[in-house]
Amino acid sequence: MTITRHDVGPRMSQAVEYGNLVFLAGQVAGDTSADVKGQTQQILDRIDSLLAECGSNKSKLLSAQIWLSDIGTFAEMNSVWDAWIDPENPPCRACVESKLATPQYVVEIMVTAAK
Repeated sequence: MTITRHDVGPRMSQAVEYGNLVFLAGQVAGDTSADVKGQTQQILDRIDSLLAECGSNKSKLLSAQIWLSDIGTFAEMNSVWDAWIDPENPPCRACVESKLATPQYVVEIMVTAAK
């Protein structure tokens, strides 16, 4: 099977297609001045865009991993996630508190989807 990489950089690709699967790298907000809700929305918009580029969408999500710099913001992040997710096709998901790459990032999300 062919492997197709999207938005390839020196360290990683933002998306990789293999067979009928799409793997996204962990996505973070472009505008880190936003709060957890704002950063989550930016990330989900980027996920939508990357999935579309790969011929998929959020209704085909298989799994999601979410990292929060402060688990106390869990409800705020979920308020955006719950409004975005396809309620008929929710993925399996894990959400944990973790120190992220820089203190300005308050949330990071990585997903895998079918095509």
